[in-house]
Amino acid sequence: MSEPPLDCRICDRLAAFRDANRIAYPEFYNNPVPSFGPADASLLVVGLAPGLKGANKTGRPFTGDYAGDLLYETLGTYGFARGTYAADPDDGLQLVDCRITNAVRCVPPENKPIGTEIRNCRPFLATTIEQAGGLKAIVALGRIAHDSVLTALDARRASYPFGHGARHDFGSFSLFDSYHCSRYNTNTRRLTPEMFQAVFAEVRREVDARV
Repeated sequence: MSEPPLDCRICDRLAAFRDANRIAYPEFYNNPVPSFGPADASLLVVGLAPGLKGANKTGRPFTGDYAGDLLYETLGTYGFARGTYAADPDDGLQLVDCRITNAVRCVPPENKPIGTEIRNCRPFLATTIEQAGGLKAIVALGRIAHDSVLTALDARRASYPFGHGARHDFGSFSLFDSYHCSRYNTNTRRLTPEMFQAVFAEVRREVDARV
């Protein structure tokens, strides 16, 4: 199973947080956020977790907050998305040979999942990767996503250290690392749009080269 059930209760803390948000924000999606894009895409982008007023509100990964503004603009620039991103799941935006998911599918308090929650959700990530029959590249947005991908692949973390712009070869596909495209990272200039675009330029070359 690549997606958790709609009212997943595996993680007590996350389930309780969703319950509270259903009361506080009854108009929000407030469920595990499913992956977006075709299951057999060449590119899989892995984020951390839904934002409270982003994907948890809209029900689509990286939709409704600044991280989505930068991600979807960049995907469009490199041919992995078409249409207009309007921070709305009904905006008609389509992913092209690209799928987006999160290491943790439910919104965590303060946007910080804990270790047990990351572990509990990893089987869904592992299945998402396994089902991606045409996979040529994975982009991990941040260290937690990077580490979770490695564990899902049964790979030693020490052999594949995280670093912005790093590329790790896994035979039929490569893992690319980027700092997360959060507002905090961009505001502090830890990540600039140019740095982010450089990663996806390399990904584009990789996907096109693997035939």
